[in-house]
Amino acid sequence: MSVFSQLNSVIDEKGAAYVVLIDPDRKNENLLESRVESANESGVDALFVGGSLMMDMKCKERVKRIKDVSNIPVIFFPGGVGQLNAYYDAMLFMSVISGRNPHYLIGEQAIAAPIVKDIGMETIPTGYILMDGGAGSTVEFMSGTRPIPMNRSDIAVAHALAGQYLGMKLIYLEAGSGAKEPVANNVVEAVTETLDIPVIVGGGIRNAETASEKVKTGASIIVTGTVIEENSSLMSELADAIHWKN
Repeated sequence: MSVFSQLNSVIDEKGAAYVVLIDPDRKNENLLESRVESANESGVDALFVGGSLMMDMKCKERVKRIKDVSNIPVIFFPGGVGQLNAYYDAMLFMSVISGRNPHYLIGEQAIAAPIVKDIGMETIPTGYILMDGGAGSTVEFMSGTRPIPMNRSDIAVAHALAGQYLGMKLIYLEAGSGAKEPVANNVVEAVTETLDIPVIVGGGIRNAETASEKVKTGASIIVTGTVIEENSSLMSELADAIHWKN
């Protein structure tokens, strides 16, 4: 079964899927195995691995370490083609469809595509929409992408629908790493009511109550990153809140 099919099965069976984002940068060097083991034991459904900025050359080594310990799918969350390697189970083949920078709409993807073909990796076409979480995210700076104002759900809906019509299998609503505020409930609701494909919501989700709100308003996949870096014991609580059919 493909990783994408596995995610859809979890959504059908549990109501929504819970994914933990791990940044394979040197700042997490001594914490990788413990975080993956916690994910294995806490009901997490998959790992996203990647980051906007790598400060050394050990990304491939760290992804291998993650894969060696993980009992759940390890999915590449692309921050750049330099992080691409054969140790992932699949990748979000992602385009920043909310932005107007052609390099992150198609340029980086064209560079990566022959490598992905050579590796034989499963790809999950994903439309990435950056919302303004109030923190000035790394993604915003590195990609030159202006986030969509949180009070403009109509703009988010239009971009998400365009992504669906372009053939994306997932739409990712992202408030950014360390966001002060998560994607607003009315934005999640407006987008999910319009689309026929699953919607991922990430950024600024710091507790089970917020995660539950996003699922109740239509999110199919919830992603947490920063909060788990601060307190990995929250994983079980978040998983229970997201898996509302359990």
